Amino acid sequence: MSLKPEQGRRASDELARSLLETGALAPDWAETFRAVPRALFLPDLIWAHDMATGRSVPVSRSDDPAAWELTAYANVPLVTQWDDGQHTGSEPGTVPTSSASMPSVVAAMLRDLDVSEGMRVLEVGTGTGWNAGLLAHRLGSGNVVSVEIDEAVVDQAREALLRVGLHPETVHGDGGDGWTDGAPYDRVIVTAGVRAVPPRWLEQSRSGGVILAPWGTHYSDQDALVRLTVREDGSASGPFLRMVEFMKLRAQRLDWNRFREHVPDFPGDADVSTTTVALTDLGDRYEPARFVIGLRVPDCAHVINRLDEGTARAWFFDLTSRSWAATVFRKGEPGATVYQSGPRRLWDEAEAALRWWAGRGEPGHTRFGLTVTAEGQRVWLDDPADSWAI
Repeated sequence: MSLKPEQGRRASDELARSLLETGALAPDWAETFRAVPRALFLPDLIWAHDMATGRSVPVSRSDDPAAWELTAYANVPLVTQWDDGQHTGSEPGTVPTSSASMPSVVAAMLRDLDVSEGMRVLEVGTGTGWNAGLLAHRLGSGNVVSVEIDEAVVDQAREALLRVGLHPETVHGDGGDGWTDGAPYDRVIVTAGVRAVPPRWLEQSRSGGVILAPWGTHYSDQDALVRLTVREDGSASGPFLRMVEFMKLRAQRLDWNRFREHVPDFPGDADVSTTTVALTDLGDRYEPARFVIGLRVPDCAHVINRLDEGTARAWFFDLTSRSWAATVFRKGEPGATVYQSGPRRLWDEAEAALRWWAGRGEPGHTRFGLTVTAEGQRVWLDDPADSWAI
């Protein structure tokens, strides 16, 4: 069952109005959001994702068209693929691997991209094709290139774009390589989380061009949206704007299986100590503490296992050696027990990062920035000249 045109227009108008009211949608994008409805790019089966609980609920257009329409225009992320396309059935799969981002996130990123007539844009991560459609409507199809690594996903996006009469160049390929044939670009917008900015994006950008990307470390799943300005020497630098969370570039996803041999038995021969740092001090999903530890403790992956209602274990794994640490927090106890093994003292590094952050007044995300050169990536606080490698 297809969405009736008048229903789609009303829902699209209401979405645009609500995004304008919150400031996520810039006025110069309003007409485009009304003209290119999100629902026209969605498959019949979608999963509404609750950011607070992490649960994804299936919604089928054939089973419940009214609920599907409400979900299609709701300001929630929608999973459109699980497990790199290997998943079947209506129940959620194991790992979400393609999605339609929250409309407020899409709108705000396009606002921050700051495009103007005549600009050429490279999009990395086509997904449903909605973002590429919005860009093509605003700038003209000939000025937009979108690259997607999953062939089935890009085929579905092409079909959706054709249905709405938009024809940006859609490429099946690795977005980390960009797309040389369409370069140079005035803007690069990335709709997947990255852990290292690929050099090709800089090489294919004009001097003065902008790269807008969700960036983070392997310490956590969180990303911070960074807005890099490309310099004449081929480097790029800019501030973090706000916290987001995207599915990661497939070439940069963290494989947790790599840590299976780190801890053959727990606690084994690990060194034991105690700490007065509380579990809450490590920061929650979008809190600066968590982001800062990732910046100050390089090549470290982190996860928290909640063993029962009163006990949690925070794990830290080194990406370059077999070093690991685990801190066990028990409800009602004043201190936590720390176990550390290997040449790196990962917990000590995390504590040092928290002290560093506290000593600088606990700065928020927006006081940090990123510089990318041919030599690698450097993070800075307030001043790009005062940076450290990451």
